Amino acid sequence: MLLAIDIGNTNFTVGVFREKELLATFRITTKLQRTSDEYGIVFIELIRTRGLSPSDIENVIISSVVPNVMHSVVNAMIKYFNRQPIIVGPGIKTGIRLSCDNPREIGPDRIVDAVGAYELYGGPVIVMDFGTATTYDLILAEGVFTAGITSPGLATSARSLWSDAAKLPEIEIAKPKSILAKNTVTSMQAGLVYGYIGQTEYIIKKIKEESGIENIKTVATGGYGRLIADSTDSIQIYDSELTLKGLQLIYAKNR
Repeated sequence: MLLAIDIGNTNFTVGVFREKELLATFRITTKLQRTSDEYGIVFIELIRTRGLSPSDIENVIISSVVPNVMHSVVNAMIKYFNRQPIIVGPGIKTGIRLSCDNPREIGPDRIVDAVGAYELYGGPVIVMDFGTATTYDLILAEGVFTAGITSPGLATSARSLWSDAAKLPEIEIAKPKSILAKNTVTSMQAGLVYGYIGQTEYIIKKIKEESGIENIKTVATGGYGRLIADSTDSIQIYDSELTLKGLQLIYAKNR
């Protein structure tokens, strides 16, 4: 079995695969202070709770945008699974060609999402990941990662709103029934969610306009991807497991 780990700023997203079949998924909070022993025990116990055996893990692949946790995580894989993980980064075969000013600046999470969207749904495709930051990336029909846009994530925007405005409360991020809000909470929800829907639709429109490609697939993933995808016709596909699937595809290219 393959243990696929995506380390984001907020959460680890983890999947266990048997060949292409995703057997189990789980998330853990990203914490910088965990030791390799703590990570090892957490992974082993979570795998067991899914009815799987940690001893069946034959390979590990990791993508990460949090360098400070990598030493502990990699050591945990070596100590507890006896596996040297594949790390998504320079030199890894992905099937995607990076056509940007500085390809090394492109986060491994974006590359993994690009591989997943392109391999599973074809190109040209705009792949969007609604996480701590929201990313919009354009992959051409021939598999070229040609442009990317980055904006503050929905939760990041919300925290900024209630942290920097003393009288605004911390709220649940949810779409209100109407944009015509009648109280503080729904007014904040309306501004955040409807504003984000508008941002998404406009960015997709501008990508199509400036690329000159009208017929582009649009694929979304990430924690708030479902909320936005369900609220606009501009997003055709929502795939909550896109990043894990992308990791499995990259592993298959490199084994």
